[in-house]
Amino acid sequence: MALSIPADGHYVLANASVPVAVMGDAASGALARLDITIADGVIMAIAPAGQSKPHNAVDLDGGIVLPAFVDLHTHLDKGHIWPRKQNPDGSWIGALMAVLEDRSANWAATDVERRMDFALRCAYAHGTAAIRTHLDMAPPQHTITWDVFEAMRDRWKGRVEMQGVGLMGPDTILDPGALRSIATRIKAAGGVLGGSTAVHPENPTIMRRLVEMAGELDLPIDLHTDESPDPAANALRCLADAVIETGFKGKVLAGHCCALANQADDIAKATIERVAEAGVAVVSLPMCNMYLQDRDNADGVRTPRWRGVTLLNELKAAGVPVAIASDNTRDPFYAYGDLDGFEVLREGARILHFDHPQSDAFAWARSVGADPAAIADFSYTATLSPGAPAELVVFGARSWTELMSRPQADRTVLRSGLAIDTTLPDYRELDDLMGQRT
Repeated sequence: MALSIPADGHYVLANASVPVAVMGDAASGALARLDITIADGVIMAIAPAGQSKPHNAVDLDGGIVLPAFVDLHTHLDKGHIWPRKQNPDGSWIGALMAVLEDRSANWAATDVERRMDFALRCAYAHGTAAIRTHLDMAPPQHTITWDVFEAMRDRWKGRVEMQGVGLMGPDTILDPGALRSIATRIKAAGGVLGGSTAVHPENPTIMRRLVEMAGELDLPIDLHTDESPDPAANALRCLADAVIETGFKGKVLAGHCCALANQADDIAKATIERVAEAGVAVVSLPMCNMYLQDRDNADGVRTPRWRGVTLLNELKAAGVPVAIASDNTRDPFYAYGDLDGFEVLREGARILHFDHPQSDAFAWARSVGADPAAIADFSYTATLSPGAPAELVVFGARSWTELMSRPQADRTVLRSGLAIDTTLPDYRELDDLMGQRT
């Protein structure tokens, strides 16, 4: 949908279809037909469509308007290494080992910076206004990547609001000295305390130490929990227990939680209730989880038996704050993706089945906007209201099925009320980092 947005930034988006959910009624799946007045980078007024005939109207003819996206869980430090380090079999362990090898060999500051900037340019062109990235903390990488992240956060200020999460493995968390050293660096960077564990005999201790360290340093928490098909994985339950038992009051987010979908109904229900009691939020990564989970080709050709995602609908129904996000991009954990918040919403609807009844489906527009913004305490709220910044994505589609049936590559992205160039960076920019030309 080609739109001519006035260059002076003073105009009305007339006859726009806007999900009521992004304007305050989070449970509503309705679309409202509205006129949105924009001036000086701000939404000045929102009124029912047709109440006036402004001379500067941009008639959307029912086209859908969403707030710019919030991507709650990404890995900008890993992004775009696929051309030089592929996953040999598509499995989770294959991804882990490939990344370890590539990180050891190649992750100098310049390499991380260029790939991170490339990824952010993709996200920005697609319409993302805020992004949280996990950053590998295995020494000595933590001394390199935080410096790069802080520089990138400054460079992108005003375009993409950034948060960083220090990602540690179980062995690091169980080492008191290493945990404190990395947590102190995270605190200095204004970051988020992170980690990853699934099936581990020390999960209660791992979660207790993380939560206690977060409490001591006043840090929010964002963890990879139970990224595994094994129903024995109990990191999510242990996290909720640790939060409740310590009385921790900070923000806590659990990512993946895949094993929950493979557990017996009574165990899953009890865990969900405990998570709700603890106030832990959950982010699902539908594209990466479907790609990576249950891909075991050890005995030859085999089709995965399950989608790999968590029980997101049940978590939301229990009152758990939920969101969906991109996760990895063109690296051994996910060979595809482009940090496109709309792609996440579109594929999330198909994979997680939150699309019926379709009369309620637009409530899930918040899952890539207002809900992750609130979970992460971004200053950008991804809501539409008078006085809010005019950070918008405009689509030609007029209904859920029109929106979901195409990639919407012709969308218009408005930042501070002005249309931006949505041309994506060329992969050839990274050829010299990859050691190959194809």
